[in-house]
Amino acid sequence: MSQVKIGDQVYTREGGTMFGAVRVVHAHGLQVYVENAGDFEVKAEAVKAVHDGKVLLAVEKLDSALRTAIARAHQQEQR
Repeated sequence: MSQVKIGDQVYTREGGTMFGAVRVVHAHGLQVYVENAGDFEVKAEAVKAVHDGKVLLAVEKLDSALRTAIARAHQQEQR
């Protein structure tokens, strides 16, 4: 968690679409703002990688509400 910075962009895979940004960094996880959905808590164990201002999350370790929010993050833009 020490490499994660407030404002880092958040993704579910390398080369994927950014869906949010880090708001708060805790020892046990992160608070992430997801576009069109608000803030969500992410446990440290769900952080797969951190590099170059990017945070990659392991989707299988996220709760269902956050997975749904990620899937809907860009729906408004696609209309």
